Amino acid sequence: MAASFRPDIQGLRALAVGGVVAYHFGLTALPGGFAGVDIFFVISGWLISTHLMQEITETGRLDLWRFYARRARRLLPAAIFVILATLAAGAFILAPQEQALYSRGAMYAAAYTINLWLLRWSFDYFAADALSNPFIHFWSLSVEEQFYLVWPALLVFAAWLHPGRRMVVAVIGIVGVASFAACLWLTSLSPAWAFYFSPLRAWEFAAGGLATFASPALWRHQSWLRAAQGWLGLALIAVAYLALSEDLPFPGWYALLPVAGTVLVLLSGAGEQGDAPGGTRWQALAPAAMLSLAPLQWVGTLSYSLYLWHWPIIVYAGMLEPDLGVAQRLGCAVLALALSAATYRLIENPARRGDWLAAAARAFRFNAGAGAKPLRLFPGLALAPALVLTAAGVAAAYANAHLATRNIDPTQRGIEEAAEQPSIARAVDKNCLLDFHTVKPKPCTFGSADAAHTIVLFGDSHADHWSTPLVAAAKRNDTKVVTYLKSSCRASRLPTFNAVLKRDYTECDAWREQAISDIIRRKPRLVVISEFSIGNLTRDMSAASRKAETARWQAGLRSTLQAFSKAGVETAVIRDTPIGGSFADACVARALWWREAPSLCDTPRAQAANDDVAAAERAVVKSVPDTLYVDLTDRFCGPTECHVFIGGKLAFRDRHHLATAFAETLEGPLEKALF
Repeated sequence: MAASFRPDIQGLRALAVGGVVAYHFGLTALPGGFAGVDIFFVISGWLISTHLMQEITETGRLDLWRFYARRARRLLPAAIFVILATLAAGAFILAPQEQALYSRGAMYAAAYTINLWLLRWSFDYFAADALSNPFIHFWSLSVEEQFYLVWPALLVFAAWLHPGRRMVVAVIGIVGVASFAACLWLTSLSPAWAFYFSPLRAWEFAAGGLATFASPALWRHQSWLRAAQGWLGLALIAVAYLALSEDLPFPGWYALLPVAGTVLVLLSGAGEQGDAPGGTRWQALAPAAMLSLAPLQWVGTLSYSLYLWHWPIIVYAGMLEPDLGVAQRLGCAVLALALSAATYRLIENPARRGDWLAAAARAFRFNAGAGAKPLRLFPGLALAPALVLTAAGVAAAYANAHLATRNIDPTQRGIEEAAEQPSIARAVDKNCLLDFHTVKPKPCTFGSADAAHTIVLFGDSHADHWSTPLVAAAKRNDTKVVTYLKSSCRASRLPTFNAVLKRDYTECDAWREQAISDIIRRKPRLVVISEFSIGNLTRDMSAASRKAETARWQAGLRSTLQAFSKAGVETAVIRDTPIGGSFADACVARALWWREAPSLCDTPRAQAANDDVAAAERAVVKSVPDTLYVDLTDRFCGPTECHVFIGGKLAFRDRHHLATAFAETLEGPLEKALF
């Protein structure tokens, strides 16, 4: 084992991967476990900066090709193996269209650029649909690889500007500050970019890199201080794991908790060999002693393979058994550990310690003659095996995507098309359903301009999916429809937390008031309202909190309805659609691929229909004059089950939005209720 090996860093790795695994496996006691990735980033910044600066100091130069070859040997073999194994398992578990989509993700994962692919397709790491992506966790490995590619060049650039450590510190500091400032700005403006884009995570690596330049003299002679700061660092990491959640804007300011905590622990473990007399007592009390415990060392050793394996295991397990119990999740954890241990012993460790890259380098040497000095061709050829391995991973993923596309039969294609078909409002103009940031209402008109009557459709995307049958019914009754729609913005007057923006949705409040004023000025015959009624009740909360939140929502809905009633405008509220336990399009496609009936994806009515919320909504409607309640729930649900495939059609395009083709079949019932 290398003399520079630090058991406390290995223990930190165990804490990092443990937090991530706990979060992904649904351990609610650690809602901020995802911050373990930030611990990895800081550790990488510390270790890589230490090794590179040591090489520069000892040799006066930096062998970039040797560095890249070592990184490839350390990371590539295990990653490519897990990618190929995940693709192979997905061929049996995922529907063909899912295989095609995620195989493209695997291509980018093999090339360590999946974070850019996730940005391109606007995947939200915390969104529910991320639970179906078996490769999404590779985003952090891609960020690390991009760091490895750029960081040595940055140090070389600093040395070129001016030899000496001060210039290196200055360059790293400038990069870190600029990255952190940009990260703060974009965390609220564009959370996906702040989360996935490697330049906006560079400050975390920079924090670890800068920490390596701190003088160890203070800690060597003040063992008690080192122990105290180490425990403070662990306390900050614990606070991050316990207090952070996916509802907070992350990374941003909150990422300082795990980053600062990791830096303190790393500094705490530095310089132990130079402890002053009497330091042994403090050394035993330092967190390094705890982090050096055998179980943490074992998990830390497996941390890379465990990170690779744990996510596809829990993703596929959740598809095969949607309601995983505690025992089943523990079984998944044991399987992940077993596969990690095997991968480390059979692939990761042999590749890291073996001579395959060295042999490849020797293969590109030749002698000019007896006694002549060996010559080497282009040094980068030592990376040829790594490039071949990467190319093999990309090629396998591409081939799998192509094969999966050919396996999509007409029924599967119909499911895909039904889920992708927009409502009539969005088909005419996607901006009829406003985005998060737009405040000014955009009314869209459907039907004859000189129609005898006007109906307004008002609300969020749950109002939008009713636009298709409403417009058709209105045309049959000499009525035009004007829509006022905004994403994730309910008609009810109450402040809303936006789960994507990670903050209060102030744009919604401003838009809603303008829309209500505009609608009243129009004096329509009827305002039709539908909304994601339990939008403020989806998070875990106590019974008392849920009751208070329901009352707050009722007050907001009553305020909106009374505004129209006082203006002499009649209102109809359509009861919200059921909420399924799975994404209907993916689940039905998967069931058909498994040769199972689509009813496999149905959800018990007691769970899906939210009858208690509907009763609270109905009570508000009854209390406001000139307001009608429209309940079409029996079109989706029987006495015991709510269905996702009705009359040969996909009823929902996800968990709770109507599929347009099925919405068209509701024209008659909606016409009867409203006209």
